[in-house]
Amino acid sequence: MIDNYEHYITKNIKAFYKRRLFSPIVYIILLTVLWFAFSLGDILSPIHIDDSVSFEAAYKDSDRYVKTTLKKLYFTGYTMKDGSDIKGYYYYCMRDEHCSIVLLAPSTCEEGLPSIDKLTVVGKIVKGKGTYTQFVNKLSKDLSWDSKGLSDTITGCYLNEPEYHLKTTIFMFVFYFGTLIYAVISLIFYILCIRFPVLAPVCQNLVVFGNPHTLLAEAEEELATLPQLATEDMFITEHYFIMTSPYGNAIVPIKEILWIYKYSTLHKILWYHFSISYTLHISANKHLYIHCPKNTKSDIDGIIDYLAEANHDILVGFSEENRLKVQAVQGKPLHIERLLAWKKK
Repeated sequence: MIDNYEHYITKNIKAFYKRRLFSPIVYIILLTVLWFAFSLGDILSPIHIDDSVSFEAAYKDSDRYVKTTLKKLYFTGYTMKDGSDIKGYYYYCMRDEHCSIVLLAPSTCEEGLPSIDKLTVVGKIVKGKGTYTQFVNKLSKDLSWDSKGLSDTITGCYLNEPEYHLKTTIFMFVFYFGTLIYAVISLIFYILCIRFPVLAPVCQNLVVFGNPHTLLAEAEEELATLPQLATEDMFITEHYFIMTSPYGNAIVPIKEILWIYKYSTLHKILWYHFSISYTLHISANKHLYIHCPKNTKSDIDGIIDYLAEANHDILVGFSEENRLKVQAVQGKPLHIERLLAWKKK
């Protein structure tokens, strides 16, 4: 049993949010690593290269996603297929005194125009292998060249326009920056709750009953003078029920409690039942709901008996009748209750 409960609620609020710092920090680090490892900046804003830079030189400079202007493109007569669908059309043009290969999307080349005078395109520079090697072999036979001789003539890298999926890219970056913003906001919020515990939801929920700072101070003072009943993570003082568990914290004035009941959960792995835990459910005025998970039956029974004795208006036990009584008492939704409470302050 803990002997000193001085600032115990505040300490537990800080500890709770310190534990939660890990996830957003790791996620932000992961996104940062992905940004540099996969050159996501180039995907978002492709590097512009002029026609004096060969695709092979750009590839060696780690410029994977590029925007460039192509001149005098000629269709080779070959396509890249994905199953029965045509993924792209192979064209060739001269860049930096080298013959360069470009794979254009069907919509860009109007499904195989014989020639294109000038075209600005965004694509990914890809090292030639697989289907590209097959294309070079077929083209060399058409030209009566050996594949090695043709490979020496054209660059080993080619520009693949279909690899730059605009819709997929937009979706990816919406997800990337959306989750990044959420992680940063969460991190800032957790730091604020550590620095100013009264800003935590457990305290701000009390705004419907009065000033959160004042109610927190009262609960801290009553707990510091030793609780009237204490379990491992649940406490009852003269005027408050308090929970400080690894799963969350809660403070609720006893006079505001409407209904309490326990719910059992059977924990098992496959067919083996290894434990039963109990959750205390508390419904209070102003739509305040509290769940105290993973407690023992004796602890919850003790809390329920003490609360029922402290406030004879509390409904005890789960039943449809009790649920309907509480539903009749509850007024506006909690978010509206909070808004009205803040306006009164």
